[in-house]
Amino acid sequence: MSDFEPFYDVSRSYEDNYEQGPFGAFAEALKDGNGADAAGTTSEGASASFLGQPVNLPFGIPAGPLLNSRFTTAAFRMGFDLATYKTVRSRAWGCNPFPNVLAVHPKAADGSLTPGSAELDEGVLADTNYETPISISNSFGVPSQSPDAWQPDMRAAIEAAGPGQVLVPSFQGSRVEGMSEEEYIADHATTARLVKETGAKLMVMNTSCPNEGHNRLLCHNPLLVGRITEAVKQEIGDIPLMVKLAYIPSDDALELMVRSTVGHGTVQGFSTINTISAKLVDANGNQALPGAGRDHSGVCGNAIRGAGLDMVARLAAIREKLGLDFAINGVGGVVSPADYQAYRDAGADSVMSATGAMWDAELAHKIKASR
Repeated sequence: MSDFEPFYDVSRSYEDNYEQGPFGAFAEALKDGNGADAAGTTSEGASASFLGQPVNLPFGIPAGPLLNSRFTTAAFRMGFDLATYKTVRSRAWGCNPFPNVLAVHPKAADGSLTPGSAELDEGVLADTNYETPISISNSFGVPSQSPDAWQPDMRAAIEAAGPGQVLVPSFQGSRVEGMSEEEYIADHATTARLVKETGAKLMVMNTSCPNEGHNRLLCHNPLLVGRITEAVKQEIGDIPLMVKLAYIPSDDALELMVRSTVGHGTVQGFSTINTISAKLVDANGNQALPGAGRDHSGVCGNAIRGAGLDMVARLAAIREKLGLDFAINGVGGVVSPADYQAYRDAGADSVMSATGAMWDAELAHKIKASR
């Protein structure tokens, strides 16, 4: 695939992508200069909604590859009606060392990874041989610019949305050494307030990255997520809040998450899944990504579609069981129009694609043409 250029260039550092990107078709879309969706299919008019906001098609790109307003504006112009601004923090935060992205090759014939399987700890081959359907490593560490940089840029990103399009800001709290749990909760609330100040119409809170240390995810602690969302809602008021989840294998834990958040009126939706953590090895069985603490990495793309669909279906069943009203945003392994439809059939109100969109900038147009 040497002749193809993803809009996030995996051969360059995160910092170079931030300063010089996007690339490929997204770069061409920015040159067009004719407004939203200028690079292809004409928007059909808002026929759906996302957390109360009208959208042409409830499809877009989740937190991850859209690093700043240039990336989100290009996404809008390429027909992605939901563009998620990469997760921001209350302070500047560095990126993991380069490389951050490698091609990942699970053993299964369909290229899938199964949560809880032995393969995840035994080792999955990772290299630079990018093939479709694409699966990749995601080893960035949730970098962030300082609020002085990302707040004005997020405002510009919000303003660049066309009719029937929505900028979705993503944020998370930052745990630093010596911080108490109360300070950690307060940092989430502070960051949410900073996002609100940009004019955001909604936001998503990331609980699915290992910010608790020892590879523990915040979303593994539903009661703490409940406390955090209460503090966040005190800052943002009526602005809809969605929570990003990793794969949660226990139905009881997933139901407790819903009861602790939606059940208390603090959360209006869930976005799921993020990645599946796996040990990544090179052809010789050695650690594929250099550096301490990087023997395991999040895997995204085609490999995690089954897990994403499973989480969406289980959330939909809990929604029906409890009689609660909340939105479900399906993420993971969407590389074709059929994958979009599979998520909708599983109960997702909206769908997003990161890796699939990186390797197919026309994906939104293809989905619109297939309907």
